[in-house]
Amino acid sequence: MFGWLLSLFGLRRKSEPEPIREADAYAHSYGDRTGEVISVEPMPEPEPEPSPRLGNGLTGEFLRRAFERKLEERKKLSERV
Repeated sequence: MFGWLLSLFGLRRKSEPEPIREADAYAHSYGDRTGEVISVEPMPEPEPEPSPRLGNGLTGEFLRRAFERKLEERKKLSERV
């Protein structure tokens, strides 16, 4: 009776939604499972390219020492002031 009365006013009863099955939720989230097996191999690291600035015989050690000298000179200048 109430269903008929509600339909006169364009109202409908709220029906309970069906529970979602785990398989449907998994398929919706991750796609369908397949029997395909994919193996992934790491790519080899590329060889580092020599820097054009360091190509004229400058080594990292030489640059480190030059930087330390520059810091020491700056420290001496700041002590004078």
